[in-house]
Amino acid sequence: MSDVHITHIGGPTALIEVGEWRLLTDPTFDPPGRRYSFGLGTSSHKVAGPALALSDLPPIDAVLLSHDHHGDNLDDAGRALLPSAKVVITTVAGARRLGGRARGLKPWAATRLEAPGQPTLEITATPARHGPPLSRPLTGDVIGFALTWKGQQHGALWISGDTVLFDGVRQIADRFQVGTALIHLGGVRFPITGPIRYTMTAADAVELCGLLRPQLAIPVHYEGWDHFQQGRDSMERDFARAPEDVRSRIHWLPVGVTTAVTA
Repeated sequence: MSDVHITHIGGPTALIEVGEWRLLTDPTFDPPGRRYSFGLGTSSHKVAGPALALSDLPPIDAVLLSHDHHGDNLDDAGRALLPSAKVVITTVAGARRLGGRARGLKPWAATRLEAPGQPTLEITATPARHGPPLSRPLTGDVIGFALTWKGQQHGALWISGDTVLFDGVRQIADRFQVGTALIHLGGVRFPITGPIRYTMTAADAVELCGLLRPQLAIPVHYEGWDHFQQGRDSMERDFARAPEDVRSRIHWLPVGVTTAVTA
């Protein structure tokens, strides 16, 4: 079970297929054109829609939801999809809000997906902080996800979730060998909070890849919304200045195209 198929649908949303398992990250399927409020005077305008429609998706076994309270990670169409998934794995606070089949995990806690004839997937919540120190009461809880299963060649499949680079993220290198990393970037900022950043930049990704040394590092969460301050062109310039050992690990997925990777 070393072959994985990943389809970057747009923004933070990706379909991950491991054997017969179908996992969906941070579902955002609303059409473009709307402005979403994130609280405390922050907001963003959605400028691009998803590369796939909800009707294009296979049945979803699990939604990996880094957080439920921001519309660029869970919009109205994505929220409407949740009841059709067999399970939603998210933060403890998010699971309380969502109810139903949602499972809430604290950082470093784990849960499993098990089914006859399928590889058992262990899903570990990893630390995330959606802003500078002491911002959690304002920005809310967020988690990432490390997926492991028998037969992986290169290590865990890790999804960062919306986070800045901080010690909790750096600790992942001490706990996991990461094979494939889906890294939420975009350098999110808002006019009302000035230079404060709420997600990682390409420079942060370079440092992080130097620590984690993944086989593949896949940027996501950098297009489709006007609060992303660093798009692909800017990130590619930063990556071009990185050491070759890091540059060789960056892999851009064509949006909407299913790509096979070796996990």
